[in-house]
Amino acid sequence: MITRQRLAAGVCALLAALTAGIAFPTGAVADETAEQAAPKVELVLDVSGSMRARDIDGGSRMSAAKQAFNEVLDATPEEVQLGIRTLGANYRGNDRKTGCKDTAQLYPVGTLDRTEAKTAVATLTPTGWTPIGPALLKAAADLDGGNGTRRIVLISDGEDTCQPLDPCEVAREIAAKGIGLTIDTLGLVPDAKTRDQLSCIADATGGTYTSIQHKEELTDRVGQLVERAADPVVTPVAVEGATACTSAPTLKSGLYTDREEFGQHRYYRVDVEPGQELRASVSVAADREVNPDYGVLLRAVTVHGREIVRGEAAGNGRTDVVSTGLRYPKAESDDENAPAETVCLQVSNSFSAASGVKTTPGMPVELTVDVVDGPDQASDVASFGLGRGWWLLGALVLTGFLAGVLWGWVSRLRIAVWRTN
Repeated sequence: MITRQRLAAGVCALLAALTAGIAFPTGAVADETAEQAAPKVELVLDVSGSMRARDIDGGSRMSAAKQAFNEVLDATPEEVQLGIRTLGANYRGNDRKTGCKDTAQLYPVGTLDRTEAKTAVATLTPTGWTPIGPALLKAAADLDGGNGTRRIVLISDGEDTCQPLDPCEVAREIAAKGIGLTIDTLGLVPDAKTRDQLSCIADATGGTYTSIQHKEELTDRVGQLVERAADPVVTPVAVEGATACTSAPTLKSGLYTDREEFGQHRYYRVDVEPGQELRASVSVAADREVNPDYGVLLRAVTVHGREIVRGEAAGNGRTDVVSTGLRYPKAESDDENAPAETVCLQVSNSFSAASGVKTTPGMPVELTVDVVDGPDQASDVASFGLGRGWWLLGALVLTGFLAGVLWGWVSRLRIAVWRTN
């Protein structure tokens, strides 16, 4: 019995040691995230008259929004600078021109005073119009400045009532500025038109759309979006590609944004030293209604136009984003003074606009460029392409083998003891 207990204890100790080795590998790389400005979030709330409707868990849409805001304010991370803007909260009249200017900052973006912010939210009463476009323009100005994360969270229960200032076009204009501002939208018990409009706003800036039917859904989703702003991110750099390789901008490793018109070709240059590998990927967002059957092509070509390698992706139907990528390893050179090779990245698309859809500005393009040391061919083959993941697979195999052997010993001992007794 004592021997069995010791063996069982040994098995547990061995498994614990191996697990600790997996959880804390000795080759862990230190966090080198560059220090950025404090993340900023502005909650933009529709306080129009339709928010009086009592169709969310037996209560009004306004009361659900207030409850969600209070809970989110309690849980907002200390490092997040948060503000609140309203639309349709103050003007009760019927004058459209005045109603479409009805947006105000309820609580300024900055260090959060929870008591003060809750007091401001408690004063809200459903009132007037739904000027979503003007509110988004004002909210973007509220978040202007700094290089940290900037996020607008729009909560609305209806379409914008202030056309022709189309909120989708407003969102596209904000995205075209390349300031890295994301708009997430939430629709309270939305109809089809509201859902389409809010989805369009979110798609234009790389944000998300969520349909809300219950209080708990609203609280959880707003809380997730506020917390997400606190996560460290890489801010894309705005760049303008050229129509030919010879005049293209030279890019280093990083994340870049651009705009590409329907059916257009955009060129960018990257210098690759002997022994290095170029890794590139591109995503093109269909931020408006497009015709089905489309594709995105990313080519690496020489300055003379010869194709080196390509990546391509196709879609059929309403796909928000189409992405593809490529890898190009440049061989080592015996000449220590061998020059870098200039590789031209060509981004092209076969999207076409649906009838009546504006073709300008171009669609959002996100380009990732990474130039790294080329792989060691021998070790790459030996590890079956697993790279640094090889040690983890080996540890798991070893753990399973030792556990099986030790369990076999324990089983044999139990049988021996049983026969003796």
